[in-house]
Amino acid sequence: MAEEPVLLPGGNPRIAKGDGDAPVQAYIAATPGWKQAVACELDAVITRTLPEVRKAVKWNSPFYGVAGMGWFLSFHCYTRFVKVAFFKGAELDPLPPGTSKQPDVRYLDIREDDAIDEAQLAGWIRQAAAIPGWLA
Repeated sequence: MAEEPVLLPGGNPRIAKGDGDAPVQAYIAATPGWKQAVACELDAVITRTLPEVRKAVKWNSPFYGVAGMGWFLSFHCYTRFVKVAFFKGAELDPLPPGTSKQPDVRYLDIREDDAIDEAQLAGWIRQAAAIPGWLA
């Protein structure tokens, strides 16, 4: 019998860090309830928009990047929403709606009954992937 995933406060899965699609898919599979569908849709939109996207799990969150350019996006589950972080989001047009204490970062919070605007999200993904990202 498979072990139940360990969930951190807010319902974010604890997943071992690792590079590639497999750890990201393990994160998605361990995501509880309605947040799993959001995580799956986010991963699908990102992958359709950038088929060569790099993936990893770091700090219990999926990260997405471009080889040689760094990481441009991550998301994390909280109790009432999934928070998408655009690391250079202040350079995107239009700006993602959520502000940050860090001037470059912008957020998109997705709640249970929110519809994801795939066209807008894909536009942000294309823009973010073209900006040198976070190198970690």
